[in-house]
Amino acid sequence: MLDQTKEINVCLSPALIHLHDIRNSIVVVIDIFRATTSMCYGLANGAEGIIPVAEVSTCAIYKDHGYLLAAERNGEVVDGFDFGNSPFSYVSEKVNGRTIVLTTTNGTKAIHLSREAKNVVIGSFLNLTALCNWLRRQDDPVLLVCAGWKDNFNLEDTVFAGAVINKLKDSHQKGDDAAIAAENLYLAAANDLADFLAQSAHSKRLQHLGIQKDIDFCLQVDLLNTIPVLKGDRLVVLES
Repeated sequence: MLDQTKEINVCLSPALIHLHDIRNSIVVVIDIFRATTSMCYGLANGAEGIIPVAEVSTCAIYKDHGYLLAAERNGEVVDGFDFGNSPFSYVSEKVNGRTIVLTTTNGTKAIHLSREAKNVVIGSFLNLTALCNWLRRQDDPVLLVCAGWKDNFNLEDTVFAGAVINKLKDSHQKGDDAAIAAENLYLAAANDLADFLAQSAHSKRLQHLGIQKDIDFCLQVDLLNTIPVLKGDRLVVLES
């Protein structure tokens, strides 16, 4: 029988996070298209830290303090900022040795709402196995927080949550129906993630903006071993 403390649950939207006990949990924030993918990629490429903020106005406060400022709303870069949340903006040539202040439509809000958790880490397909290997070694319950789209359910974040649950099935027990549903969605998608997630509303949104390459990048599995963790006000690389 699985250890009863090793439970894994899914929060399908940040609007539901108040229904969960996060203070005693490890929260994994998920925003596959594209924020958490870019966070993982940026830290892997040498960024010193990423400061996630909920509002564009808060991001703007950091101007002229030596930070890179990244702001995205509705899939597009906000005027007046260095870049948005495309992973192609987080290459080493741009971010190595720099601190980034980032606000996005969904992902940074989910991080902000999760900040009272015992630990907050960041998940993407890029670091899927590394993340799951680390979670398997922890003793605390896990809550997978899907950033969704403007507080609504979305497909890609839930499929990723299901991938985590499936990888941890020998060490963690599913604690709610959302976890069961997420794993079933992942199993339906696993043979061809790109084809399955092409159905998603946000995938279509990004396609309309002409950035199919971002979608393709975000669906690469196990490109990285980097796990971002929230320390104080910023995300840094989790030291194993």
